[in-house]
Amino acid sequence: MKNAVPLPAFQDNYIWSWFDGEAAVVVDPGDADVVTAWLEGNGYPLRDILLTHWHPDHTGGVDALRNRYGARVVGPLAEQARLPALDLAVSDGDRVRSGGEDFSVMAIPGHTLGHIAYVGADCVFCGDTLFHTGCGRLFEGEPAQMYDSLARLMALDANTTVYCTHEYTLANLAFARSVEPDDDRLRQVEADAKQRRAENQPTLPTTIGEQKDFNPFLRTDEAALAEAVSGAVGHTVAPGVDTFAALRALKDRS
Repeated sequence: MKNAVPLPAFQDNYIWSWFDGEAAVVVDPGDADVVTAWLEGNGYPLRDILLTHWHPDHTGGVDALRNRYGARVVGPLAEQARLPALDLAVSDGDRVRSGGEDFSVMAIPGHTLGHIAYVGADCVFCGDTLFHTGCGRLFEGEPAQMYDSLARLMALDANTTVYCTHEYTLANLAFARSVEPDDDRLRQVEADAKQRRAENQPTLPTTIGEQKDFNPFLRTDEAALAEAVSGAVGHTVAPGVDTFAALRALKDRS
């Protein structure tokens, strides 16, 4: 996926959008006006709306866009009672053809219980589960669920492009550096991210390989990170789920 465009919405959302030569696709359109301006400005019709989970900042524009363009709405079967009406309800392992791409649906619960990702040949649209140097809050799920969901994403090819839906990078980096202040990787990534934001450029997308290298929420099996988190919380936590849960709790309080 080389032509996805981030449409900024609200304070820090991105609505990922692309045109395949015939029609456009948008992912998690919380704001219909932002999408409509992009479509009308480029003369694109809208074919599909892909939803990762039910939160209103990801779904608030769906009805207006469907009514205006007749777009098909695809979303998680497990959350259909809380979503706008779905034309295609999908679950883990289902296949979806959209915007010239073949996607596999991956269940990644944690942020919400029915959260899904759309995994393409070289990309993943992962909603609010994985962020640049962070992960989503556990509004509905348990730490073990999110830990397992992140492990599923980590198993994708390192070159997979990650399209997440919030510009949280600088805040995530500030938190990560508070846990690992001597990590040179984080220091360099933070400098690069600050430069991009100073130029009003997004810090996204990223890749699975990049995130596996420095994102602390993907490194909770590492003994060194478990030791750092243990120091931050004031008691020993074991690598793995325990470190992940403690790290997520620290981030929630930051």
